[in-house]
Amino acid sequence: MKTQYLTAMSLDGFIADPDHSLDWLMQLADSPVGEFPEFLRAVGAMAMGASTYEWLLRHQVFPEAGEGRPWPYVQPTWVFTSRNRRRVPGADIHFVRGDVRPVHAAMAAAANGKNIWIVGGGDLAGQFADHGLLDEIILQVASVSLGAGAPLFPRRMTTPPLRLVEVRHFSSNFAQLRYELPNARGGPAPDQDASAPH
Repeated sequence: MKTQYLTAMSLDGFIADPDHSLDWLMQLADSPVGEFPEFLRAVGAMAMGASTYEWLLRHQVFPEAGEGRPWPYVQPTWVFTSRNRRRVPGADIHFVRGDVRPVHAAMAAAANGKNIWIVGGGDLAGQFADHGLLDEIILQVASVSLGAGAPLFPRRMTTPPLRLVEVRHFSSNFAQLRYELPNARGGPAPDQDASAPH
């Protein structure tokens, strides 16, 4: 079982623009979807931040215009949020807050040997990394620059550096980078910046 942070980001390191919009990503029709069904079949549990959850609700499940679609995942999903959120009927969604460690333990039990996917939220993924609970970062780098927005990782991760294990070219718009975290399961990284947001 691995805990993986798979996300798309801009060339300058942002996963959403300042308005939490993904329009910059949706315009790229030739997104690297070829591997995604295989990736998702290996996932047994998921975690996401509140902004990612609300984006899915607004754009897919309960859109303002057009017909909504079902919740896109069959895997149990843990949403980290500080307030009450709309629920999706029939979806296996758990709303949680606070320390990621007990939530990770619950996700691992639910995953039953499959992988855990941190779907969205740079700070959320960073909190798992802080506690040695993140094994891989898979970045799908898009050929756009945003200038500002939600950063990939709002914290310092320098010593030891991540280990690049794979580089793939998908199209004229995407390259994929896969990194292993050397401190996975080993506790906080020794160079962790204590001032980083949690």
